[in-house]
Amino acid sequence: MCRYRSGVLTVTSANVNGLRAAAKKGFVEWLADTSADVLCLQEVRAEPQQLPESVRAPEGWHVVHAPAAAKGRAGVSLYTRREPDRVRIGFGSAEFDTSGRYVEADLPGVTVASLYLPSGEVGTERQDEKVRFMDEFLAHLKDLRVRAAADGREVVVCGDWNIAHQQIDLKNWRANQKSSGFLPEERAWLSRVLDETDGGYVDVVRSLHPDVAGPYSWWSYRGRAFDNDSGWRIDYHVSTPGLAAKALKGYVERAATHAERWSDHAPVTVVYDL
Repeated sequence: MCRYRSGVLTVTSANVNGLRAAAKKGFVEWLADTSADVLCLQEVRAEPQQLPESVRAPEGWHVVHAPAAAKGRAGVSLYTRREPDRVRIGFGSAEFDTSGRYVEADLPGVTVASLYLPSGEVGTERQDEKVRFMDEFLAHLKDLRVRAAADGREVVVCGDWNIAHQQIDLKNWRANQKSSGFLPEERAWLSRVLDETDGGYVDVVRSLHPDVAGPYSWWSYRGRAFDNDSGWRIDYHVSTPGLAAKALKGYVERAATHAERWSDHAPVTVVYDL
């Protein structure tokens, strides 16, 4: 007997670009309509008490919020239809565990995490911070995979990874080769995460759409990036191979029009046959 609704586990990841603002632009309505069993949010940018009840603790969801110690920055949340067996905020990092960038929950057979990797900025401390985070986080990913395997569990880390891995992951890759998010060293790090002999994880949506440009999940608010589909694919489901093999479909929930967007990112959803 399957432990999830409809015989599948549907997981959605969304950078909300400020949950209070998104709630006023259509997120509440989207949440009421979603078929997701698990929702991973990033860039919440609010303390739980600052959120309206409709998103802080909506009916039918178990919610954990992990705000950043720095007010108004970062923040990740996990919404699950069923109560998690265990929740963990942070990944054992003295520097980053209070930065609102990582939360994970154990559900039957699978650990699901919401990640907001630092965005970085070339030539600044923000980029140095990103590099430090990546170094620590890769070690965590490896340890998590090993521990999960020992428990007979799969893992999926969803979120805004703030790295476009390949040229097909952003429209204007030629102009961004020296930009944070597409630097050679960042892309090489993500390759390590996805190397079966190193990190041991799978980019689920790319495995389902190996030759497709995108599908993009972030578009700048500047100019007509959204209308021209001049975007970046930086929001990923990164899972253990066993779970990736059970993915039935993965897609970006792109708004029909610019005016209907409630974030500069779009939700990324994957349906897993468990």
